[in-house]
Amino acid sequence: MDTFIGIDVGTGSARAGIFDIAGKCLSTAVQPIKMWTPKADFVEQSSEDIWVAVCHCVQGVLKDSKVEKEQVKGIGFDATCSLVALDQNDDPVTVSPTGKDEQNIIVWMDHRAIEQTARINATRHGVLDYVGGTISPEMETPKLLWLKENMSVSWQRTTRFFDLPDFLTYRATGDDTRSLCSTVCKWTYLKRDSSGNDLSGWDDSFFKIIGLGDLVDEGYERIGQRVRPMGEPVGNGLSDIAANELGLNPGTPVGVSIIDAHAGGIGMLGASLDSNESIDYDRRLALIGGTSSCHMAVSKESRLIRGIWGPYYSAMIPDFWLAEGGQSATGSLVDHTIKNHGAATELEQLAREQNISSYEFLNKRLELLAVNKPFPAVLTEELHVCPYFHGNRSPRANPALRGMISGLRLSTDLDDLALLYLATIQAIAYGTRHIIEEMNAKGYSIDTIFACGGGIKNPVFLREHADITDCRIVLTTEPEAVLIGSAILGAVSSGNFGSVTEAMTAMTTASQIIEPATGPTKIFHDKKYSVFHRMYEHQLNYKTLMK
Repeated sequence: MDTFIGIDVGTGSARAGIFDIAGKCLSTAVQPIKMWTPKADFVEQSSEDIWVAVCHCVQGVLKDSKVEKEQVKGIGFDATCSLVALDQNDDPVTVSPTGKDEQNIIVWMDHRAIEQTARINATRHGVLDYVGGTISPEMETPKLLWLKENMSVSWQRTTRFFDLPDFLTYRATGDDTRSLCSTVCKWTYLKRDSSGNDLSGWDDSFFKIIGLGDLVDEGYERIGQRVRPMGEPVGNGLSDIAANELGLNPGTPVGVSIIDAHAGGIGMLGASLDSNESIDYDRRLALIGGTSSCHMAVSKESRLIRGIWGPYYSAMIPDFWLAEGGQSATGSLVDHTIKNHGAATELEQLAREQNISSYEFLNKRLELLAVNKPFPAVLTEELHVCPYFHGNRSPRANPALRGMISGLRLSTDLDDLALLYLATIQAIAYGTRHIIEEMNAKGYSIDTIFACGGGIKNPVFLREHADITDCRIVLTTEPEAVLIGSAILGAVSSGNFGSVTEAMTAMTTASQIIEPATGPTKIFHDKKYSVFHRMYEHQLNYKTLMK
C-alpha cells in the first residue's frame, strides 16, 4: 500500500498525517511548539524546536498506523508564512530583542514592522498591485527591512532567509529550492503579470526603492534563486540525516512546499458535490480557519481586487490565479473574548465538571436562551462587535484598526458571556461576507464555502457563517484538509499523480452541506451587517476627532 505523509506547522503546533492513495487518513499526530512574545507586537519561534516537533509527529504516525517506512512514497510540507533566519552553517540567527539565537523566527502575526510597512506602501510601487494595493506587516519584505534597520548584526550574519515552509523542505533535503506559493504570496516574487505576460520573478527596482538593494546586489542568494511550483520533487529527496531523524528512508521524494492555508485550499476545492458536476471554481471559496482565517478563491483570469491579496499566478492551483482574503484574528479573537470575560473562571469550572469544552457549554447556553426566540441569532439584536482587534487584513487592509463592542451592560454573568461569544462569531462571519462581496464584485460568483479548521467543529460557527454569507457550507470527508493538502503534494512528488489537480480530484470528497437560512434570519443579518460597516465608519470618525 502506497502512503503519503502531510506535515503541517501551524501557529501553535506541528502536525503530521499519513494518507493512502484515496485520501483516507490512517493516523495523525500533534506536538506543541514554543512561542515567545518579548515585547508588544513581537512574536517569535525556533526553527530547531519546530523541526524536533515535526520529527516527533512523523515518528508517531508511523508507529500508530503500523505503516512501514518503505510504504511512504512521498512527503509534503506546509507551514505558516513566518520568517526564518540561518547563518552560513545553517545554525539559527536571532531575530529577537533578547539576542537569543534560539529565537530565529519572526512569526506571521508579528506586527513589529508597522513603520516599515507604511514606508513600503508609500512608494506605490507596481508590485503592490499584486497584494491588493497594500502590503501587510505579516508579509516578509517589511520584516526583512525591520531586521536590517534594527538588528544589523543579525542581518549581516544571516546567509539564508526562508519562509517557514521552504525552511522545512531545505531541512529535509539540503536543497535550497523555494516555493512559488510562498515567494509569490509573501515575498513579492512575480511569476506572471495580470495580462498573462511572464516576468523575471524578483523586481530589482522594488527592492532598491524600499531599502533592500543589497539583496539585489547579491543576486537574491539569501532569499531564493530557484523557485519552483508546489509538488515538484525537491532535490534528491530526504537527506540521510533528515531521514534518520524522521524515521524514513533516504531519498523519499519531498514536494515543493506550500503555505498552510493554501494547503487547505488544495485539500478541499477539488471535491466533487455531484457525480456529474463540472467544477466551477468561480463559485467556490476555501475558508481555512484557525488563529486567523484565510479565504482562497481561484480563477482562470487575473482579477485585481483592492484589499485582497493577489492575484497570484499558480500560487495554489497550477495555471489558476489566486485571490487571497484573510482575517488577522478569528479563533484567537473568540478565545480572547472568552478568557478575558468576568465569567471566564466560572465557565471553565462548569465545562470541566460536565467534561465538555467551553465552546460546547456556551453553545448549550445559547440554545436555552433562544428557546422563546424566533431564531437564535436574534439574541444579539442589541450587542454588536467590530472584530478588528488585530487590525484588518482584508478587504480594508489596515493593521491599525481596533476592535469595538457596542451594547455592554454592567452584568458579567454566564449569559452575558454567551451573548458576547455569539456576537463575536457573527462579527467574524460579517467580515467573511465583506470579503466575498468584494470578490464577487470583481468577477467571482461565490455561493459555496468549503470550510476546514477548528471552526468546523463548532455548529454555531458554521450556522452563523452560512446564514450571514448566504452561502452553503461544505465539509469534506477528511476534516484535516490542510494535512491532506500537504499529503497531495507528497503524492504528486512521488509520481503517483501527474498533477496537483489530478491528485485533488482523486484524494478529496465532500461529506456534508449546510444550507443558509432565509426569511427573518436573513433580514436580521442584513441589518446587523449594516451596523458592522457603520462601526468601522465610526472608528474612522473617532480617529479624526482625536487628531
